[in-house]
Parts: sequence; structure tokens; C-alpha cells
Amino acid sequence: MLSKLRQTPRFIQAARDNIKDPPGIFIKVGIETVRGALTFIERDLPRAFADLDDLHLLGDLADAQTEAAQAVGSYLEYLENEVAPKARASFRLGRDKFEQKLRLDEGITIPVDKLLAIATRELAETQDTFKKLAGRINGGDPLETWARTKADHPGPGELVKVGREQLDELATFLRRQALITLLDGEEVTVAPTPEFYRWSFASMWTPGPFETKASRAYYYLTDVDPAWPLERQDEHLRDYNYPTLWSISIHEVYPGHFLHYQHLRRVESKARKSIMFAPASFIEGWAHYCEQMMMEAGFGRQEHGVRLGQLAEALIRLARFIVCIKLHAEDMSVEQGVRLFRDEAYLEDGSARREAERGTFDPTYLVYSVGKLMLLKLRQDYKQQQGKAFSLRSFHDTLLGQGTAPFWLHRRLLLGDAAGEVLE
Repeated sequence: MLSKLRQTPRFIQAARDNIKDPPGIFIKVGIETVRGALTFIERDLPRAFADLDDLHLLGDLADAQTEAAQAVGSYLEYLENEVAPKARASFRLGRDKFEQKLRLDEGITIPVDKLLAIATRELAETQDTFKKLAGRINGGDPLETWARTKADHPGPGELVKVGREQLDELATFLRRQALITLLDGEEVTVAPTPEFYRWSFASMWTPGPFETKASRAYYYLTDVDPAWPLERQDEHLRDYNYPTLWSISIHEVYPGHFLHYQHLRRVESKARKSIMFAPASFIEGWAHYCEQMMMEAGFGRQEHGVRLGQLAEALIRLARFIVCIKLHAEDMSVEQGVRLFRDEAYLEDGSARREAERGTFDPTYLVYSVGKLMLLKLRQDYKQQQGKAFSLRSFHDTLLGQGTAPFWLHRRLLLGDAAGEVLE
């Protein structure tokens, strides 16, 4: 840590030297994240080393911390006062670079127009399923039903407690079902998102692939800031309604990212370390697929709201699918993206804006939906090939045991010469 702190001024100088004409939206997000980094250095680091009793090392840390904080604080002022007022560049990649990024990052060679057609089709089908289910719950207007569902959420300060309870129930369900091998022996700590990372909604942090011993993993949930007005607090928590929170916990922990990580630890070390270069369409596709797979397996069968929450999360990912293509390969504006998330995925205004803005600096966040769809097709093709020998548990265990390969390679490993196309 001391070494990294001492290198911070040089790192910040590199940012000053290299970032010349950024898009305004990047500066907006950058200021927020740099401010978070400053909070981390000034507040969190001293707490992390509170038990250290080496006075010499503590003195070196304090000096390096002060120097790093000054460099970061100065850069923050520079971004706010000098760079932001002049930022005029476009965030758009353009069609060619967008397709190239998909090909190089994800191994996806499907043209943009076909991807957009798939996204539009899936959004319409998922909306139809969502509205039919919502209509059955109360027999009224589906969106009014969803609004009432969203009003049932944990109170301020309760997210961590509810999240912890959900993980216990999910683990119990998985132990009773033949869906995937559930591995014991590693802890998941549910905690409030650290101050410096509060721009995220929810996240799963596991030990890195080079760790030789298992250590604690963290499932972070971003609760309300007590300083927010009550209206903003309620808006934030409406998107943490109980049904949606179930899908988030499935996605991030069981059987999503955390269980995926546990299976990777069983793989030979080189394959485990390949997660450093893993296609996001497989990592996020697996976690998003798990949300639907758990509903298919009967989780929450007695509560229609849980299934409604899963469909709502699917709508958000499908809206990302469309928005990122239109932001980078067409001429959609951020404001148009906000409206699409609000009108087609039924998000609150604040969450809709956060999602649309993310699409500017995370241009291929279609990986969630694309990955899920490619995994569903792989499962269908493998099941057809295996016939009566097919087992969902065996499929999942075998798939995760292959490491973090792109889907075209997973298809070859599982299907051989009959691999075929990754998506139709």
C-alpha cells in the first residue's frame, strides 16, 4: 500500500498528460469516482491500518497518504475548473469500433443490425410476459401492480440484514435441488457499499485469481445516504424492492458470481487465472442466466412477485442491450436513453439516468443479455445432443469447470463438430 501511495502523484500526472479532450459525460463520472478515491485515501485507509503498531511504518504511510491526497485533490480541482468547462468531445465509438470491440473482447462477430433486432425482439417478448404476470397478480393495470410491488422494500439501513437473510435461503434451496454443485468452506460477508464506491448499486467482490488461499468475499449493497431528502431515499429503495433484491442476490452470490468464483477455484490454476482475460459475456451472462434458471427451477414459485422482479431485471438488461448499440452505433442521446430505461424497463428517474450514463463509458454492457441468450442456446443444443442423459447439474458443473472461455469455445468443448452459431 505504501508503494502504491507513493506512485499516486506520478499516476495522476499521467492522467494530466494523456487526457486532453474527454467527453463531458466522462468528466462528470470521473469527478464522482475521483472524489471517491480521495475519500478512500483520506478516511478509509487510516481506519484499515488502525491496529498497526509500527510507528516508523505508520509515519511513512501518513506522509505518503498526504502526498497522494494532495495529488488527487489537485486533479479533482483541475477536472472541475479547467477540463469540465471545455469538454466537448463525443463519447460515441461508431459502428466499426463498436463491432470491433465486441469481436476482440467477447468473440462476438454478429453484425450490429442483427444484434439490435434480437434485442428488440427479446424486449417485446419479455415485456409481454411481465405485463401478463403483473395483470394476473391483482387483475389491474400491470404497471400499477409493479408500482405497488416496488413500494414494498426494506427501510433505510435494512438492506444488509435482508441481503444476508436472502443468501441463507438461496443456499438452502440450492442444497435441496440438483441444479449445480454447491461448495462450502468460503464466507460471504454482506456489507454496505464502501463510501468510495457508492456510485455502484450492488456488487460482488471475490479474492483475485492469483490468491492461493481462500479468503473472505464481499457482497456490497448500496443503502441510502441519510443526508438525502426522504423522497430521494424512497426512490432509491423502490429499485431495491424485495422481488428485485432476490434477483440481485441470485446474480451476485448464489448461484451467480460467487458460486462461479468458487467453481473456478477448483479449476487448474492457469484456467483460473484466465479470469483476468475473461469475456464479460460469460461472466455476466452466467450470473444473469442464473436469475431466470432459478425461477425455472421453482424458486419463489408461491410468490408471483419474485418472478416479476426477475423479469424486471431482465428488462433492464435488455434496455442496456438496445441503448448501448444506439448510443455508439447510431445517434441516440443520453436523454433518449434515460427515457427508454424509464418507459421500457420501468425504472425510477434516478436509476434510469445512471443506467443511460453508464452506457457512454461502458459501451458493451449488452454482455448481460447477450451472454444469457448465448448460454440458453448452448444449454438447449447440449440438451438436444445428450437426450435422456442430459442433467442440468452436470451441464452447469461441466460448463464452469471449463474455465472462463468465450462462448464459441465453450460450444466446441461441449458440442464438438456440431458447435454451430452462438446466437440466433
